[in-house]
Amino acid sequence: MSIRGKSGWLTAGLIVLLTAGLAATPYAHAQQHALAESRSTVIDDAWSARVWATAREKGEHALLGLVSEFPVDAADEPIARLRDSFELFETNLEKRNAERVSRIEAVKAEIESALRPEEGTPTDLDLSKAMRLAAEWQMLVGNAAAVVREPVVAELIARAEAAARSAEASADWLIASELFHRLNILTEEVDGRFLTDLDRQNDRMAMIRLYVPETLWRLRNSRRLMELDTPLPPYNATADGWSQKLNGISRYLVIRALLKAAQSNVEGVATASLLDGGLEAVRTLATTECLSDAFPGIADPNAREAMVKFVDKSRNELRLGGRSLGVRDITALIESLLSTNQSTLRLPEEALLHEFGNGAMGRLDDYSSIIWPDEVRRFQRNTRGSFVGIGVQIHLDEAQRLAVVTPLEGTPAQRAGIRAGDVISKVNDVSTVGFSLDQAVDVITGPRGTKVTLTIEREIEGQTQEVEFVITRDVIDVKSVKGWKRGEREDDWEWFIDRDAGVGYVRLTQFQENTTAELERAIVRMRAQGLRGLILDLRFNPGGLLNEAVGVASQFIESGRIVTTEAADGSVAGVETALGGAALANIPVVVLINEGSASASEIVAGAIQDYARAGTIDAIVVGERSFGKGSVQNVWPLPVQTEAMLKLTTQYYKLPAGRLIHRQRHPGETRWGIEPDVTVSMLPSQIDAALQLRQKADLLVLDANGTTKRDDSEPAPDPEDLLTKGIDLQLNTALVLLQSRTLAPAASRTTMKPVIEPASAVR
Repeated sequence: MSIRGKSGWLTAGLIVLLTAGLAATPYAHAQQHALAESRSTVIDDAWSARVWATAREKGEHALLGLVSEFPVDAADEPIARLRDSFELFETNLEKRNAERVSRIEAVKAEIESALRPEEGTPTDLDLSKAMRLAAEWQMLVGNAAAVVREPVVAELIARAEAAARSAEASADWLIASELFHRLNILTEEVDGRFLTDLDRQNDRMAMIRLYVPETLWRLRNSRRLMELDTPLPPYNATADGWSQKLNGISRYLVIRALLKAAQSNVEGVATASLLDGGLEAVRTLATTECLSDAFPGIADPNAREAMVKFVDKSRNELRLGGRSLGVRDITALIESLLSTNQSTLRLPEEALLHEFGNGAMGRLDDYSSIIWPDEVRRFQRNTRGSFVGIGVQIHLDEAQRLAVVTPLEGTPAQRAGIRAGDVISKVNDVSTVGFSLDQAVDVITGPRGTKVTLTIEREIEGQTQEVEFVITRDVIDVKSVKGWKRGEREDDWEWFIDRDAGVGYVRLTQFQENTTAELERAIVRMRAQGLRGLILDLRFNPGGLLNEAVGVASQFIESGRIVTTEAADGSVAGVETALGGAALANIPVVVLINEGSASASEIVAGAIQDYARAGTIDAIVVGERSFGKGSVQNVWPLPVQTEAMLKLTTQYYKLPAGRLIHRQRHPGETRWGIEPDVTVSMLPSQIDAALQLRQKADLLVLDANGTTKRDDSEPAPDPEDLLTKGIDLQLNTALVLLQSRTLAPAASRTTMKPVIEPASAVR
């Protein structure tokens, strides 16, 4: 996922933006004052329905001023609490608006300073920092094009582009990659002018990472020393060799993959384009001279020139061919490529085929790929709700040490006594200094029933001591359904964000095996304790299994279509319908989404939104536009001697009302994803703070024996701070909306009337 002027004053264009997005409070108050005269001051179903309808029509600012409609002398405690909730929301909204204006001014000044350093011209590091700030500016105003048009940003883009091309020409690959990455973030939604450059850099960096990882370490270390005085830990080659990772790759595997991809890809990309992409990748491989540390033939300029000449000639022939190509053509080109390689660069055949295959698949969408034999186990682990390991979440701390975030409850790591904050210094007596996370995962995981020895550095009575643990690997079940506050077990949650109002809270982290079953168990618990409204938090949920998305949506939608899959020509490939027995069909629901909500998350949010707009369920979607990943990937095993797979996009998803979710990769594309009914933006600083607080609050607190405990001396972060401190305004909005619904007398609460005309496609 991407998280996307002179100093000291606002241009006219930005004044307009800020007037609409920030200074709307007086307008909102005026509107609400005018509306208040025609509304009843009774808190009933009609009033709460108006709150939702007004929020849909006018957004977050429509809720401001509603406090004035409450009965002035009301002694009713729920109404008093609702008044307090609205007042807190108003305070938090105005606080965010003030911080936004202040931060915009600061960002502009910092960009100007980076472009005009006291000594000389801006460095590559100055430019990279300035572009990161410009991307933050885009997020702050919510208009990428307006920021790109600012004179200071236009100057920044021109300077950064020149620096990126200079870095690429001088083989400073990491800096070139960093600059093109930031350039693409700034311009992708405007014109996509740097997409091709970014693809090329990504391909090259992937090759460097695979074949010469120590070179990548040197590049990263040089980059780090530009900013910090401390270098990276020394390079560690454990489990980082390329030859074993290419085992099982053959020409027949690549031929079969390309043939299937050409026949079945959703966009109808021709075989010639796939082959051209493969040849382009080989050209990048041959001209990345630092790869000569792994492949000495690349150091020979004559050999490089001969390979490049063959590649360019073959690409020209493909462009001029003018006919459809089949298996014989694919086979002939690959055989010619391998033959040329033997007389020029003399690269290992597996490496050449690996890059050719990746380059060919790169001509398709971002989600199609060959899953090489070495990647199959990792792919399966990422798509299932369980995997074999020891059950720890790990990260690289500030000192680049391999540290434990938390052990998962009930796993071998927790039972053995691993704790949050432990530093894993060795695995099977091999030092982890310099490890990447991928290296750590590769050596810690393994077949079920086998043992792994971890050497842990831990503070004991003020001294750092080493403790050794021998842990037996086992199947690890990962829970994807979380509640409001952590209990003392992995599946023990407080499910109510406001128990008095009966407002529940469920956060889905992904859609994996058993997600629907986990949600159903949570629903049973909430309903038994008086559930009257639910917040379904799908923010930062990257998606997962379609059948689980259908199962989750079916908890809200009693009958009808959930999603349709369609080929590029519009033909229907499949229809998924609600499963019946919707446990939440009569419960008001607010769905939270943001840019990190993708795929299955968008199917669920979009289906709920369509049926709510048709008036059949009581729901509203709050947050910011979702990611726009609405495509179907089929996975086929490749029938060769070794295990490999092809993941290929074959259809697009369409929602019940006929909307296409997917963001197609066309420059300047502006329509994709799910647009919320109520758009509520958060500052980048708020997003970071909310994520950090939520992560810390979710951690299990363990004692010295690895069992859960309460630690009153150092209490866990409180999720309530997300609301009381104004950190999570999207969640705050959802809660206020649901509190306005659940206060209506139970006997009078009915499904809301349609806010818009029902979509004819919903059935």
